[in-house]
Amino acid sequence: MGGYMQTAKSDDWTTPKDFYDKLNEEFHFDYDPCPVDFQKDGLTTEWGKSNFINPPYSDWQKWVKKGFEEFKKGKLCVFLLPSRTDTKAFHEIILANKFEVRFVKGRLKFGDGKIPSVFPSMIVIMKQNTNGRILAKE
Repeated sequence: MGGYMQTAKSDDWTTPKDFYDKLNEEFHFDYDPCPVDFQKDGLTTEWGKSNFINPPYSDWQKWVKKGFEEFKKGKLCVFLLPSRTDTKAFHEIILANKFEVRFVKGRLKFGDGKIPSVFPSMIVIMKQNTNGRILAKE
């Protein structure tokens, strides 16, 4: 028996401001490689030292791979992602490297705050440990 899964017609959804502000207070972001009004291709540019990434959800696994490459250069990458724990990127990059995962309670409301997400979300934090060493596998 088939089921219905609601999908969005666009990948252009802004992060809820209060949600972003709490993360920014903790991580002090200096770069967003994929803002809604992007002018550059964040998949091919150099990222900042402390990055917030809310990628297009239709292509989020490419962004996780790029973030992992930036992480290996010593950069902090904090992702807002759909909680899709059955994917290759989740298992081979996020879990395999023991990155911190924070599951978001409830459903975020994107855009103007009136449109609830149709799926759960998670925060993935790619950062160096307290000794400044990178923990990821090569």
